[in-house]
Amino acid sequence: MVLKVFTDGGSRGNPGPSSIGIVMYINNKKIFQQREDIGVATNNEAEYQALIKALEILNPKLQIPNKFQISNFQSIKQIQFYSDSRLMVNQVNGMFKVKQGKIKEYILKIRMLEQEIGLPISYHLIPREENWEADLLVNSKS
Repeated sequence: MVLKVFTDGGSRGNPGPSSIGIVMYINNKKIFQQREDIGVATNNEAEYQALIKALEILNPKLQIPNKFQISNFQSIKQIQFYSDSRLMVNQVNGMFKVKQGKIKEYILKIRMLEQEIGLPISYHLIPREENWEADLLVNSKS
């Protein structure tokens, strides 16, 4: 079974007040969504924080209190992440260099969380129109 995770992050002001959105699907059925304000950040930082939050939610070792419950997590064989952030997806996939120190820290955290989850994980760039649900969460009022 494949878990599809759509993430988005946005900032008003860049940097400015920021939020993240996460939407998860199994077999084309939405099983989870979350919106969170993250304080002041850049757009790029918000995109990374959305991805990291999704990985933390999926990490069975962290047991973060949230509404995310899959009755049989063991049935998930692969996790596919989708984002409209070209920079983030290409940096996480190793296609673009990471120069900024804060982003390097995010990448290290992502790699650690990937190992703890222990499943094949892939990252895919999609057009903004295909990421509309996560984008809607980011841009809605809390």
